[in-house]
Amino acid sequence: MLRMNMVDQSALRSQLDAIQTMTAMIVEKPKVGDKNSGFDVLYHNMKHGQISSKELSDFIRERATIEEAYSRSMTKLAKTASNCSQLGTFAPVWDVFKQSTEKLAACHMELVRKLQELIKEVQKYVEEQAKNHKKTKEEVSSTLEAVQNIQSVSQALQKSKENYINKTLEQERMRKEGATQRDLDKAGLKVKKATETYKSYVEKYATAKTEFEQRMTETAQKFQGIEEEHVLRMQEIIHSYCQSVEETHIQIGEVQEEFVKNMENTSVESLIQKLAESKGTGKERPGPIEFEECNVSVATEGAKPRKRKTFAIPGRRRDKDTDSTDSEDEDEPRKFHVQIKPVQTNNGTHQHKATIDELKASIGNITLSPTPAVRDASHQHTRHV
Repeated sequence: MLRMNMVDQSALRSQLDAIQTMTAMIVEKPKVGDKNSGFDVLYHNMKHGQISSKELSDFIRERATIEEAYSRSMTKLAKTASNCSQLGTFAPVWDVFKQSTEKLAACHMELVRKLQELIKEVQKYVEEQAKNHKKTKEEVSSTLEAVQNIQSVSQALQKSKENYINKTLEQERMRKEGATQRDLDKAGLKVKKATETYKSYVEKYATAKTEFEQRMTETAQKFQGIEEEHVLRMQEIIHSYCQSVEETHIQIGEVQEEFVKNMENTSVESLIQKLAESKGTGKERPGPIEFEECNVSVATEGAKPRKRKTFAIPGRRRDKDTDSTDSEDEDEPRKFHVQIKPVQTNNGTHQHKATIDELKASIGNITLSPTPAVRDASHQHTRHV
């Protein structure tokens, strides 16, 4: 009886070691990449690709916004240069600054246009990517079921293994402690049941493993193709981005080179020449002037007649100011009437003297005109008297 127990124990040990060796290659302790989580990693990596595409689009859009703001600032700076003083020798230099700054603004605005076109391309790719991901999710649904199946079987297998080991060790402990045969038989039945359950899950795991590997291989290749296409499209977008920026830098370099040449060609002599051309009053020198002797006869004939001065009668208000510009009133002599009382011959010398005094009193305040006509007239009146 004791010998039979020893044989049964040895066989049980050998069987246990074989099962442990077989299952050790199937179910191991958790490590990185275990628990059949590769599908989840690849699937979420595909979703992350869509996120990265949107983020790249946002990055390019932000760069375009910065370039547009810079272009507008350069345009404003060009207007500042045009508003600078256009006086003096340095004035033409501001035109060079203005033209160069406007070209730089145009270069950056052209980059904005290219980036906006590139953003449209990225957005189109994001939409295509979303459709492909939705289609892929439907195609790999069977793989997801295989993954979930093998994960479930793996967990059940691990539990059945632990139960089998515990029941076997419990039976061995009872043997060592000298338990009754009835108790040993009950323990043996539990070990047998645990062994059958453990073996069944090993078989189920093998079947699940075969299906999982087949579907996972196909799905992994599909995910790899999606990722390869995604990386290639992202590289194309980045290449277009770099090309646009590089072309802008080349244009900026050409503008800068042109600016340097214009500054080198703007010499002191050229600035002074431009000032002379724009502000010059003439290119001919003044001619010589010789002394000309005065011709009295010609000068006399060409002289303008002097204005006649009118004489005013005391107590009479002038109708017009003698300094007025009305030449007709000044040129025409004023007419006046002088009445002289006749001489009384019968009164003698005393009476004649009184008459002369009265005549002087009546005409003593009369102002005679200096013109010959007036002078002759007054002479005639005097002679008549």
